[in-house]
Amino acid sequence: MASAPASIQLDPKYDDYDFPTTAPEPQSGHPGHTTPEQDAQVVQLRTTLEQLGYKERLDTLTLLRFLRARKFNVEAAKIMFVDCEKWRKEFGTDDLVRTFEYTEKPQVFEYYPQYYHKTDKDGRPVYIEKLGKIDLNAMYKITTGERMLQNLVCEYEKLADPRLPACSRKAGKLLETCCTIMDLKGVGITNVPSVYGYVRQASAISQNYYPERLGKLYLINAPWGFSSVFSVVKGFLDPVTVSKIHVLGSGYQKELLAQVPAENLPVEFGGKCACQGGCALSDMGPWQEPEWTRTPKWATPKTGGDDATIQTEATGPQTSNGEPVAAGETATDATATQEAKATA
Repeated sequence: MASAPASIQLDPKYDDYDFPTTAPEPQSGHPGHTTPEQDAQVVQLRTTLEQLGYKERLDTLTLLRFLRARKFNVEAAKIMFVDCEKWRKEFGTDDLVRTFEYTEKPQVFEYYPQYYHKTDKDGRPVYIEKLGKIDLNAMYKITTGERMLQNLVCEYEKLADPRLPACSRKAGKLLETCCTIMDLKGVGITNVPSVYGYVRQASAISQNYYPERLGKLYLINAPWGFSSVFSVVKGFLDPVTVSKIHVLGSGYQKELLAQVPAENLPVEFGGKCACQGGCALSDMGPWQEPEWTRTPKWATPKTGGDDATIQTEATGPQTSNGEPVAAGETATDATATQEAKATA
């Protein structure tokens, strides 16, 4: 594990990392590249939150993400964190990630594929959505909007652990963000309201409760006129966010393949990957490789404390050899997958 440079002030009470803690690029406010003033702001934010009674998610990496999201305004970061914790309690996030099973996932994906799949050239998880296939009327015959959002939240939780830690271990550097591909093929006037209505709701969860997770965003197969609209919209966005967004038309393959290795990119997007059973349902990546993955902390029972009873309840479905089951799989499916890998 890479050691933390002197500029990072880790707190042994909260900072329990078994992966690299240094950001690969020297960006201000990122781990390993903080100023003494920023380190002091982390301590100030943590102390304030402790005084308010918070005990969870006060590690340095998390607090830095909230501070970066609010330009290191401690008061604004505190409000954002408190709002997030209130939402987590109301949504039941901690229990949900341990118990939720998205058994209808294969059927839902017929109308809205959204999945993590391998990594980009920087080692980050690649997240893919096909917005043009969204058919909410069809999906609501299979599932509910509430379950779709529950799955989304579970996937964000699993991005934080085990996906990003596994990718960080494999890459030998801290990775906190994703490379996102949003396919706009098929997005037209008729389905714009339903597409953007759901996306707006999902985006609010991302921006408000899972800050600083976007590394790069590729909008591919952008329809005619989209670039013009975006050129207006980006005037209202933070320059740092704008720099991460790439709007591409149908000739996106060259630029996309410059970021995502062909062997990691599904064939339908110009890559060479064709996972058995389909890339959308494979959940392949370092988080599935025993050398790099670990049991997520949310699945590990806690001892002591006021919530000890809650934490020692079932941690969700497992395979026959005790491994946690990925979102959208049944224990039987996951066991079969592991046995297939073992005999491959």
